[in-house]
Amino acid sequence: MKLLSLALAALVLAARLSAADPAAAPGLAVGTKAADFSLKNAAGDDVALSALLKKGPVALVFYRSADWCPFCKK
Repeated sequence: MKLLSLALAALVLAARLSAADPAAAPGLAVGTKAADFSLKNAAGDDVALSALLKKGPVALVFYRSADWCPFCKK
């Protein structure tokens, strides 16, 4: 739960920073739709953005840490 709260706080902060200076923020502009893609989750299952969007809004946070992430340890 702490990680989810931290991720949401980071997303809100990033949105505020990009709204202040859109040219300085990398990635998609606010309101732009992302192309569909799929990735493997920590359990090794494929997860598609389109499938998650059918359930509701999606916030993506890419967090790399060799401390707990099995993909980062490789």
